[in-house]
Amino acid sequence: MTKIWRETGFVANDLWIIETDELKATEEQKPLLGLDALIAKAEESNDVGLGVLIKPADDVTRLEPYLSRLEIVAVAFPAFNDGRAFSHASLLRQRLGYANELRAVGDVLIDQIPLMLRVGIDSFAVTNETALKRLSEQRLPGIPHHYQPTARQAEDGQAFSWRRKAAKTA
Repeated sequence: MTKIWRETGFVANDLWIIETDELKATEEQKPLLGLDALIAKAEESNDVGLGVLIKPADDVTRLEPYLSRLEIVAVAFPAFNDGRAFSHASLLRQRLGYANELRAVGDVLIDQIPLMLRVGIDSFAVTNETALKRLSEQRLPGIPHHYQPTARQAEDGQAFSWRRKAAKTA
C-alpha cells in the first residue's frame, strides 16, 4: 500500500495517480503524466494544475516553459542505487526555480528521506514497510553535518567543506 508522507505527517485522500495501461485516473483523481505526454498536453491546451512524472533518463530542463502550469512534479527513484532523481530535484529547485510540490516516487527508503528533503523534495510516495513504520512513529534519521549547499539549509545554517571555521579555544 502506498501512502503519501510530508513533514507534517501522512496525507489523506491524495488525488495524484501514476497512470499505466491497466490503471487510469478516475474523475476524482489527477494523472501524473510522462514528460512527453505533459508537453503534448501543454502545447495543445492552456490547462494549469498539471502533474508530471520525471523518470531517471528524462531531461528535466524540457519542463522549464511549463513550470508555472505544474501543480506537482514527481521524480522517480526506480531503485535505491539510482540517484538521478536527486539531481533532477536539485535542478528543479535551484536552477529552474520550481516552487510547487516535488514528490519522490518509487523505491523511497527511510535512510534517503533526509537527503531527499535537503534537495527540495517535500512529499513522498512510500511503500516500504520499514519506512512507513518509522514515519508513523515520527522517527526520521538525522544527518547533523552537511558539507555542500542544497535547496534546504542544515539546521546550523549553510556549511561548506572548503570554508570550515576554526574552533574557538578559551
